[in-house]
Order: sequence, then C-alpha cells, then structure tokens
Amino acid sequence: MMTESPPSPPAATALTGLLPEELTASLTAAGEKPYRAKQVQEWVFQKRVTSYAEMTNLPASLRESLAATHPFHSLKTAKIQGAKDTTRKFLFRLHDGRYVESVLIPANKGFMGNQSDRLTLCVSSQVGCAYDCKFCASGLAGFTRNLRADEIVEQVMAAEREAGDRIDNIVFMGMGEPLANFTNLTRALQILHGQWGLNIGARHITVSTSGLAPQIKKLADFPLSVRLAISLHGATDEVRSKIMPVNNKYPLEELFESLRYFKQRSKHKITFEYILIEGVNDGLDQARALARRTKSLEAKVNLIPYNTVEGLPWKRPSVQVQEGFADVLRAARVPVTLRREKGHDIDAACGQLRLKQETAEGLV
Repeated sequence: MMTESPPSPPAATALTGLLPEELTASLTAAGEKPYRAKQVQEWVFQKRVTSYAEMTNLPASLRESLAATHPFHSLKTAKIQGAKDTTRKFLFRLHDGRYVESVLIPANKGFMGNQSDRLTLCVSSQVGCAYDCKFCASGLAGFTRNLRADEIVEQVMAAEREAGDRIDNIVFMGMGEPLANFTNLTRALQILHGQWGLNIGARHITVSTSGLAPQIKKLADFPLSVRLAISLHGATDEVRSKIMPVNNKYPLEELFESLRYFKQRSKHKITFEYILIEGVNDGLDQARALARRTKSLEAKVNLIPYNTVEGLPWKRPSVQVQEGFADVLRAARVPVTLRREKGHDIDAACGQLRLKQETAEGLV
C-alpha cells in the first residue's frame, strides 16, 4: 500500500489548475505583459466565463494561444441526481472518459457537527481508490488515477454553476484518499482558498483521510490550516483492521501519534467520522473505546448510519442501537452528532453512481 499514489497522467491542464505565478511565468515567456495573468484569472474565477471568446479585454492572439495550450474545462457534467431533501449528486466525465462524483449537501444542523446555513460540497480526489475499505463503493473497481488540481477545483465550479448558488464549505470526502494525492490536493487547496481563486476560507475546508499517518504530519506542516477529519470506523485495532486494511500499515497507536502532532499545529478540532455498521462496529464496547480516544484529543465525533451499497452485505443498525451508541459518547461528554444523512435515495454512498456508469460503459 503506497503512501502517495502514482501521479496523474500527462494532459493539458486547464486554467483552473494554475497558480498565479505559474500563469504569469507562462504568459511573460510568450511575450505578454505580467498583468495579463491577473486579467485571465479574473475572467475564470470571478466572472466565471465559459469560453475564451468571452474574455473581451484580451487580445485575440492571446485568446487563441491560450485555447491551444489549455482546455477551458477539464470535466463535463454527465448526470445530476436529486433527492427529496434537495441533496444532489453530480457525475462528472473527465478528459479520459472516466467519471468522478460530487455531492451537494444543503444547509443542515451540522454536516460537520455545527449549526450551519451553508451549502457543502463533498468532492473527489481520485478516480477509484486503492485503500479497499470493505464497506465502501469507491474502491470496488480498484484505483485508476489521481485527479489533477484543475479536476478537483472544477467540481466546485461546476456544482456552483448547476446549483446557481455559492458553495461555502468543501469537504474532501468523496471518491479516493486525498492524502494519497497530496501534491494535487495541496495545489487545489491553494486555488480554492486564494482570494484570486474561489476565496473559500480555510476553516470551511475539511480534508478527510482513512489514516495515512505520515501524510497527516505533512498536512499539519502545510501553510494553509484546513480542518482534518479521520475516517475511523473502528475504535480498536481488531475491529478497524477487519474493515479498513490501512489500519494494518498505520495502526491506531501510529495514527493517533500523527493526530497529536496535527493538534499541536492546528487551531481546529479534529473530527472523527464513524460509520455505524450493524454487528461490526456498533457495540457499546466500541462506543466506550471511541469515547476514550476522542477525549484524548479533545476531538468531536460524527456518527453516520451505514448507507447501503449494492453488492455489499453491510447494513445500518436500528435507530435504537444508533442512539444507544451516541448516548455512551454523550455520557462521556464527547461532542457528538448522529447524522441523519441526506441523499439516502440517490445512490449517495460514495462511488455508487460512478460505478454504475463505468460498468454500463464497459470501463470496469
């Protein structure tokens, strides 16, 4: 199991994947004035034009050269599924014919455990996943490749375009392991956060990981202080290793050592994501162990009833069991949210829509 997946295949990067200094260097090398880079990025990120032809304050020669070297978009919206609670899932087609998903989650009482009136987008970082969590649809067809930064950023821009509204919160909880795509992840974070880019505050960006301990430390040292969520799903090594193979490489002791390192360098509370699976990790012994581990980091917990995946045997526990598990955490004074997840009627478990589409097209 690799700490970082192989790089994305070479392909022309869209303007949405370039940092200001890179675009400036590229344009000045071609004989353009440095200020042209700012004009271009204003058209892309602030004015949200959809073609080079709309960049009317640029010379035609520059628009033509940009069109020849950088595609305007790196993905296209292939399908949108809506839910009764207005959650929407987007299926995006990439330049190589593969697909990724994003999920738009409406304002609710705490997708990340806080009262919120904001729109949250759950974005993908890879096509497929190599980490083989036993309950997840993302890895059922294996790992294909990393997403480039422009392919990550454009999920947000496309969702805003389709929704007709600004997205305020970004969570890297879609397909793939974000920290296994660290180079493209951190580039995308700079574009999402930059005032010249999408201008989303760092405290409104959350990176979720299955527990890549060395990469957690690298993220702690990254200048942009984003929030961290851990897909824990088991409070003992015995239980966690059964459903998350990553735990065999980075067991809980090593994971929590990296989390203590992160906590020392971040002002944000760590969040533990814990999917409740009937008969697997929903026992009160796991709840008590989770309470102890959470309190050691002054962290918070999101409990998520399992979202059924076609072809997998797992089920969600009863509401009574869910509440009993949460009560143990509450009694230990652990901040806990029991999520009544949105989108249960739209293949909302991560990776399902993409898997169906790629299977239908014979890609997997």
